[in-house]
Amino acid sequence: MSTTRVYEENIRDLINRPGEMRERSRELIVPEKLGEGLAEVRAGERMDLDVRLESVHEGILVSADVSTTVHAECGRCLKEFATPFQVEFQELFAYTPTEADEYEVHGDHVDLEPPLRDAVVLALPFQPVCRPDCPGLDPESGELREAEAAESPVADVDPRWAALAGFKADEEPDADDESASVSK
Repeated sequence: MSTTRVYEENIRDLINRPGEMRERSRELIVPEKLGEGLAEVRAGERMDLDVRLESVHEGILVSADVSTTVHAECGRCLKEFATPFQVEFQELFAYTPTEADEYEVHGDHVDLEPPLRDAVVLALPFQPVCRPDCPGLDPESGELREAEAAESPVADVDPRWAALAGFKADEEPDADDESASVSK
């Protein structure tokens, strides 16, 4: 079975019948990976689609909710992890496409692959983290840091600024002192 056929939705009963609507739920196996970089939906992953197909004068309006699992590499500690992922999209598939229309009705079906791929890939995290408080790797050793060590980093003092380390600002002047210094 070709990759495109997996994403096709039959609309034979909706064509040129404005006001008609169908809702369908389906499960499919992703034929090829979606995404690049640190996060992706792998080929062979299960994807659940809840699709609403509405016939309008211009074509078929498709609204879809997509649920699947994303496999990612943490941008801080480089551990691999998997997490649930949801995205939704809405697109018009035109009967007679113009330059403004990206997608069109093909005979008696619509191909959900291009808008689905766009929605999933654009919603994938650019810098995924395995957990919000992930301490990441130690920049010196490259080893995984402990959470406590990440919270209280040892700051190396730049030798050019070392002389200022003992400097403390005087307390803020009173309002009377300011007015006295201004009037002088």
